[in-house]
Amino acid sequence: MKVRKAIFPVAGLGTRFLPATKSSPKEMLPLIDKPLVQYVVEEAVAAGIEQIIFVTGRTKRSIEDHFDSSPELENHLEEKGKDETLQAVRCIADLVDIFYVRQKKALGLGHAILCARDFIGKEPFAVLLGDDIIDTPGSAPCLRQLLDVYEHYKGSVLALEQVPMEQISSYGCVAVNRITDHVMEVTDMVEKPPQAEAPSNLAIIGRYVLTPAIFPLLEQQQPGRGGEIQLTDAIKRLSQDEAVYGCLFEGLRHDCGDKLGFLKATVDLALKRDEFKEDFTAYLKQRLGCL
Repeated sequence: MKVRKAIFPVAGLGTRFLPATKSSPKEMLPLIDKPLVQYVVEEAVAAGIEQIIFVTGRTKRSIEDHFDSSPELENHLEEKGKDETLQAVRCIADLVDIFYVRQKKALGLGHAILCARDFIGKEPFAVLLGDDIIDTPGSAPCLRQLLDVYEHYKGSVLALEQVPMEQISSYGCVAVNRITDHVMEVTDMVEKPPQAEAPSNLAIIGRYVLTPAIFPLLEQQQPGRGGEIQLTDAIKRLSQDEAVYGCLFEGLRHDCGDKLGFLKATVDLALKRDEFKEDFTAYLKQRLGCL
């Protein structure tokens, strides 16, 4: 069955970016001239996703407003003859069909996905986390790479990235049996292990393709680390009943849930933009020469 739907869990508090996120969602932080979440929605659409559901919480209304039409703004831009900007604004509302559901209690990523169960039904689906901006020049979008693996092997797929072992305790990580250079079967997984207990340096990144068999497992899942319902724990149980695969994706991931990662993403994406590249490169060289 084709994967048509995607879940975007966006109910988190964004505490690492306080005070900026006190009243504005982390997902709406601007990366140059688009909010973080728009980059990820555009990735999903480019991968073939037809419907998206945002799992939201309090203070997240601006996400809904962003992906809605804005007649007053559009009329203003039209009157001013700003046709290029007008087209960019109009395209946002037409990207994809979007739906919303509230996560009323902050019980973790697994619980957020469970909140979208009625929307997904009995279909396979994708999950995309807005913290991870993944640039894939010369390759298919990261989610498309996962969908290709799903369509070939007919099982759930996790995006994987090799990270330094000293950082592995910040991630869920996996043990695997390799099938190809980029595809592997997951044999075990653990959420944020101490370095000495990590089964590998293969970290689970914020892109998933899951079968609907995950929902009853999430429903039965007892709270784990931090009193939350951990998606990793449910996927581990899923792997006992059906094959779960990992995809070592091609591309550069920016962890925009981290301040330094956000700064790196801003620089890298600015250097790819023709209108900024020359002047911004000169500015960086000037500043670095002063250090």
